[in-house]
Amino acid sequence: MVWFEIPVLDLARAVAFYEAVLGVPLERRVMDGHEMAVFLEPEGAVGALAHGESYVPSLDGCRVYFDVADAEQVLDRAVAAGGLVLYPVTEVEPGVRVAEFADCEGNRIAVSSGSA
Repeated sequence: MVWFEIPVLDLARAVAFYEAVLGVPLERRVMDGHEMAVFLEPEGAVGALAHGESYVPSLDGCRVYFDVADAEQVLDRAVAAGGLVLYPVTEVEPGVRVAEFADCEGNRIAVSSGSA
């Protein structure tokens, strides 16, 4: 994967949510006429929050997993920022913990900690 886009209805609200939850900066840009906020810190795949007519938040689409140091801490921050727990922190393999939450825009987002 080289790029992902998470659909949002309110870009400012979504930027504040993701910066609080993931603790990473986002940079606002306009790409192909769409407002975006690009994640600057992740290694590997890069993506953005995307606002525009064709971007519709959903719990039912693809799941984007963010690699985090501690899935439980990130899930706690998501809830504190207004997200909802969809799948509690669960050890899916020895040492690998995952969780899912609904973000402030209504997307299903997942986090994973530990080595796969």
